[in-house]
Amino acid sequence: MTQIVAVHSAFPAYRYPQADLTRAIASLAGIDAVSDEPGGADGAGRAGGRKLRALLERLHGNAGVDTRHTVFPLADYGALGPAANDRYIEEATALGERALRGALAKSGLDAADLDLLIVTSVTGVAVPSLDALLMPRLGLRADVKRLPVFGLGCVAGAAGLARLHDYLLGWPRHAAALLAVELCSLSLPRSSVTTADLVASALFGDGAVALVATGTRARGGSRTRARPERRPRPRPAIEPPLPRVIATRSEVYPDSGGALGWRLGPDGFRIVLTAELAEVVQRRLGASVTGFLAEHGLTVDDIGTWICHPGGPKVLDAAQRALKLPADALASSRRSLAQVGNMSSASVLHILELTIADNAPAAGTFGMMIGLGPGVSAELLLLRW
Repeated sequence: MTQIVAVHSAFPAYRYPQADLTRAIASLAGIDAVSDEPGGADGAGRAGGRKLRALLERLHGNAGVDTRHTVFPLADYGALGPAANDRYIEEATALGERALRGALAKSGLDAADLDLLIVTSVTGVAVPSLDALLMPRLGLRADVKRLPVFGLGCVAGAAGLARLHDYLLGWPRHAAALLAVELCSLSLPRSSVTTADLVASALFGDGAVALVATGTRARGGSRTRARPERRPRPRPAIEPPLPRVIATRSEVYPDSGGALGWRLGPDGFRIVLTAELAEVVQRRLGASVTGFLAEHGLTVDDIGTWICHPGGPKVLDAAQRALKLPADALASSRRSLAQVGNMSSASVLHILELTIADNAPAAGTFGMMIGLGPGVSAELLLLRW
């Protein structure tokens, strides 16, 4: 099994209330100056503009988001243009370094103790990948195994933890880290705005979360046997306790590939999003979770803690209905959404951090992490404290 030993979030310096973001996005998308004057040659255009601005405000008001972080000041987004991906590489590397340094400090391990680094991100492209760029900055070993993940989208945080678990099952004396870093604000809509763009502009925020874990047979650092002159630092007492990963399951729901994703256009990544997403979750998630739990002699009632990707209020409502959960079961997911928005792959890890810090589940409590993303895909992890 896999023992999680640290989780740490890092956020950009800029944080805005939702109302400020609404105004900034309206200006960026060119729907901020709408006249109420009827008639005239451009009366239809004005009426359409008023409807678009009203839709923007309604979507932002119903998103369940209070504040979000952005990697740049709002005034800078209009001038990003073709340089957006270059800025992504620079800023994602720096933010990811902060998150991973924080997780390592909490874990009591050194960067050189890591045998595997998985990095997930879907909001920019880097070649060499972010993990390679982080190696000299953090002091990772030259022989560290690396796995950059792109294309899984929002499900990648949970999927990354599942693949980390797979690795540690085979290498139980090793230590591994997962880093999810997303700069969603780089895809704010600037032209040819669609309803999907406006929905995304209401939900997504920037941030990074790193997780460090060891195999259950790990002793000190993974390389202390090969370097006896270097004594491992004592690991700090973990209060509250951190969970182990017991088992995982991956599932892709057929005929739902058009519900969520990216398309790459001349102005960068643009969201693909349909109302079908919540419908797929409500229709398929219940059977996925109950079937997975049954394999381990458990039912939904045995799960004391739920960590569900906050795709938005409708997605969380759909998950709650599919699993017949009580009203407060997804409170941590809704709180993460309110505080920092949907951070794509980083969100489930942020919710795990909130759960560890605030709820402190009792020893023996089972937890379920649910990642959701393009495909439509679900990644399920059974946890136990």
